[in-house]
Amino acid sequence: MSQLQDSHPVGEPVSGWQGAAWPERRRLGGHFCRLEPLDAAVHGEALWQATTLPGGEHNWTYLPYGPFADEATYRDWLSEMAEQRDPQFFAIVELAGGQAVGVASFLRIAPAAGSIEVGHIHFSPRLQRSPTASEAMFLMMREAFALGYRRYEWKCDALNAPSRRAAERLGFRFEGVFRQATVVKGRNRDTAWFSVIDGEWPALEAAFERWLAPDNFDSSGRQRESLSLLTRQALAGR
Repeated sequence: MSQLQDSHPVGEPVSGWQGAAWPERRRLGGHFCRLEPLDAAVHGEALWQATTLPGGEHNWTYLPYGPFADEATYRDWLSEMAEQRDPQFFAIVELAGGQAVGVASFLRIAPAAGSIEVGHIHFSPRLQRSPTASEAMFLMMREAFALGYRRYEWKCDALNAPSRRAAERLGFRFEGVFRQATVVKGRNRDTAWFSVIDGEWPALEAAFERWLAPDNFDSSGRQRESLSLLTRQALAGR
């Protein structure tokens, strides 16, 4: 609850707050994938092959860039992104095949405020709707809270129904829509905001670990307990 100061309500004290750490460019490892700092020379060919699989052309609809005309143009873009400090890009590499199959980034990194966002998410058809995709998002979320961030954000075009469903499945809470937030590819974009905060993270982390446990998947790789159910239960029990 808010406190009163000089007859005005103020927020609760954040004891000992000194800010969060800037994320390092390092590997993050999991059961199904590892995240590597993006390197166009290392990941470019595999990413191009994965993102140009049938159906991949639709994955650019809500991003402010793409699709790219050819591999050289795409590699140039990857090189440019790999040099950025914010956003900080990762390639998502499948452990099974050792190939990069998607990208994601930390962005709007604000250590003093304790806020960081996940975005520029581009999953190839091979990665979409797979345990690998969910684990990649878990690895980034875990890293953010380990670095001391208090707030982890997810934003998307308000019309992007799959992205909104994915956010809620991963345990993000919907916060509202910023109307006419920007213009993307010559069209209006209303932006839907979601977040996870540090007080929610321990229960969500346990839900992810339970979901990712080997015994949650049968011999065909089908999940026994759904992630959406586990994250809903985690948030309800907070």
